[in-house]
Amino acid sequence: MGFIWTIIIGFLAGALAKFLMPGRDPGGFIITILLGILGAVVATWLGQAVGWYRAGEGAGFIGAVVGAVIVLAVYRAVAGRRA
Repeated sequence: MGFIWTIIIGFLAGALAKFLMPGRDPGGFIITILLGILGAVVATWLGQAVGWYRAGEGAGFIGAVVGAVIVLAVYRAVAGRRA
């Protein structure tokens, strides 16, 4: 259930990251949401590796949003060079 919760939080975090980082994304809204989910998963993994979260405990909403913004910024930098 923890992974499903991370995906749901990531979906919401991706939507908020899109709101916080307006502009044209190379992949559109769906890619932004998927990057939000990836950001939540990365934030959870990194938080567990550093010791902020216990095993089986996911990143909070703020951590997921920060992860989503970071992943979205990296994606824009990489995809922006190719376009």
